Amino acid sequence: MRTKSGGASQVVLVIKNPSANAGDAISCSHQQSSLRNCSLIPTVQLPATARTEGPVSWTGRHLLLLFKKEVSLSYTRKKMLFWLLALLILCGFLWNYKRQLKITNITDKYIFITGCDTGFGNLAARTFDKKGFHVIAACLTESGSTALKAETSERLHTVLLDVTDPENVKRAAQWVKNQVGEKGLWGLINNAGILGVLAPNDWLTVEDYREPVEVNLFGLISVTLNMLPLVKKARGRIVNVSSIGGRLAFGGGGYSPSKYAVEGFNDSLRRDMKAFGVHVACIEPGLFKTNLSDPEKAAEKKLAIWKHLSPDIKQQYGESYIKKSLEKLKGTASFVNVDLSQVVECMDHALTSIFPKTRYAAGKDAKTFWIPLSHMPAVLQDFLLLKQKVELANPKAV
Repeated sequence: MRTKSGGASQVVLVIKNPSANAGDAISCSHQQSSLRNCSLIPTVQLPATARTEGPVSWTGRHLLLLFKKEVSLSYTRKKMLFWLLALLILCGFLWNYKRQLKITNITDKYIFITGCDTGFGNLAARTFDKKGFHVIAACLTESGSTALKAETSERLHTVLLDVTDPENVKRAAQWVKNQVGEKGLWGLINNAGILGVLAPNDWLTVEDYREPVEVNLFGLISVTLNMLPLVKKARGRIVNVSSIGGRLAFGGGGYSPSKYAVEGFNDSLRRDMKAFGVHVACIEPGLFKTNLSDPEKAAEKKLAIWKHLSPDIKQQYGESYIKKSLEKLKGTASFVNVDLSQVVECMDHALTSIFPKTRYAAGKDAKTFWIPLSHMPAVLQDFLLLKQKVELANPKAV
């Protein structure tokens, strides 16, 4: 078959294999008595009618059908991609809309917050008081209680509470019960916590672990169990403030073990309370500028531990180790988050959203580094975290 286009003609030759009823079509450009740019059209199975119709008419008709089929498939693919994209956009819109749905009648709801002297708890108490909640703020010190009262409305009440004192916790729970009455307790925010000592594990004693575990874990559990009947009555919310230290152990001491345990308690409590209509959420803040994470105080505690170490341990680590590690610790001040409202916004969503999340990451470092790293293989975690460690002088001197 020959077709013309300008000065050139297109020649289609069909080479037929009589024994197999199959043929190959060769398409070439013919110009000035020469064949150029030849290409092979793939082998196709010839129907019986092709023997009588001849190779030229069969090739043209079937190639047209193949072309139409390819165009149809291309159109179908584009249509599917369009609807898939539209579905993803719709899901994103609905997800964002769902997160914005809030509960109503917050002015008749009570919330109890621990650790309100400073930091996250103090800002949370002031924020929820402005929103119209009946806030009961637990403070460790009288001075913290007085200062908070001076900055808030008459709706807010304070109570002195040491979460490590079981009798104190029971009295506080009874007092809260008298305040909330039959309405129950809509929100419980377990925020109280301490850092303890951050130092290599072989520097420490069991007592160095005990205090952060007592406050961060057993104190949180004690408050939760005593307040739980009131929360169940209101079918309310429990918010446990954990840490990125509950996802990755960035230093020795009792802080990370206590926060890992908080994560475990939070998960089991969440599943137990689901049948009662109580939602349990966990907030995992990164490094924030609070009294808890003050690098100067952490450095002082670490230096005090160093001074009482045995000569063998000091020889293994070296005098230069403590100097460099303290410098690194103080240097973290430039990397911490300063906007505490990021954590309070997570608390607010957990308490007021109709569809609260089960976990909240707060802080850029938590979202972009700590939480993603916690999902990585241990070998990668160790590599990145050990790069920040100070090299020991003589680890073989044991």
